Amino acid sequence: MAEYRNFSVNVESPVAVYVQIENQVQFLVAAGDLKVGDMLPSVREMSEMLHINPNTVTKAYRDLELMHLVITRRGVGVKVAPDAPKLCRTAVREMLKEHLTDAVAEALMSGWGRGEIQKIVD
Repeated sequence: MAEYRNFSVNVESPVAVYVQIENQVQFLVAAGDLKVGDMLPSVREMSEMLHINPNTVTKAYRDLELMHLVITRRGVGVKVAPDAPKLCRTAVREMLKEHLTDAVAEALMSGWGRGEIQKIVD
């Protein structure tokens, strides 16, 4: 199993906790820290680690399965699916593109010039 020291959720965030779990799994797979066939913590382990309700973890794992990122086998666990790396890289790229688009729009609305924005990006 991969190391999950940095796996965390922020219950104060406007982003739902189950979505935070889904996103972090996608980031780990996209970064290559989770590889095809790697097992995720059990629902119980993840809920204890994050101090959240097991139903929240179950929802995240179910969504990840619907996205074809994990395979769930009753009694065996949840493992990273064969197509997950490609799907996660694409999804993370789109998330980052959306965040950067919003950030650039905010900078432009704040009166920043293209050159100033480019310096920050560089």
